[in-house]
Amino acid sequence: MARNAEKAMTALARFRQAQLQEGKFKERRPFLASECNELPKAEKWRRQIISEISKKVAQIQNAGLGEFRIRDLNDEINKLLREKRHWEVRIRELRGPDYARFGPRMLDHEGKEVPGNRGYKYFGAARDLPGVRELFETEPAPAQRKTRGVLMKDVDAEYYGYRDEDDGVMLPLEADYEKQAVSEAVQRWRTEKESRLSGEKQEQQEEEEEEKNIYTVQVEEPEEEEQRGEHEGDEDGTTFIAHVPVPSQKEVEEALVRRKKMELLQRYASETLQAQSQTAKTLLGL
Repeated sequence: MARNAEKAMTALARFRQAQLQEGKFKERRPFLASECNELPKAEKWRRQIISEISKKVAQIQNAGLGEFRIRDLNDEINKLLREKRHWEVRIRELRGPDYARFGPRMLDHEGKEVPGNRGYKYFGAARDLPGVRELFETEPAPAQRKTRGVLMKDVDAEYYGYRDEDDGVMLPLEADYEKQAVSEAVQRWRTEKESRLSGEKQEQQEEEEEEKNIYTVQVEEPEEEEQRGEHEGDEDGTTFIAHVPVPSQKEVEEALVRRKKMELLQRYASETLQAQSQTAKTLLGL
């Protein structure tokens, strides 16, 4: 047993083992795409990058990985996407197909285009991270202002109030309110009429009392007054003598009528008309 182990450790055995594994040697992807000068190899590295991207996108869908792991995975995916674009440019330089122009868009597991900000894209649970969710919250679009034509479509007879009576509610209410308004107006008119009539009666009574006080003048003959004065002077020692002639009631009324006519003439008649009237009175001797 020890003999076989010693044989395996000899230099010849190691060289033979290296020759057998030479066909299975895994070639490493170049760090720069410009170092590759063969079109088949460039397409091979591009397919390899796409495979790595798909694996990491499947991993980042798990929200239980933690915030830091999700951020690292999202950064790695974006790094691989940039590297894929470099290989696509190199393939186009090597006269290969233009994958950037005809290739499919980057979609998420729901079939929607992956959102991003300034070229940096967010995948899976990375879109729900703090500070990232706000980037994708779109503000509601402002309400569009209605045009005049749209507003005029709603203008009909009901808009102007022509169908308000069809509901059967407004007409009874209007009738009750009309009756109440009429009764209040009648009551107010009667009250005003009674107060006006009572005021007129009171004024008439006052005028009658004034007329009685003004015109109740007893005109006595001078001889009778002197005789009465002598008798009263004899009894009381005082005498009453009328030094001014007292007008009668008829004379007072005529004087009031003339005064009223003069006031009306002065108010409504012109100066020429007043002069003509005065001339006519002079000629007639009035």
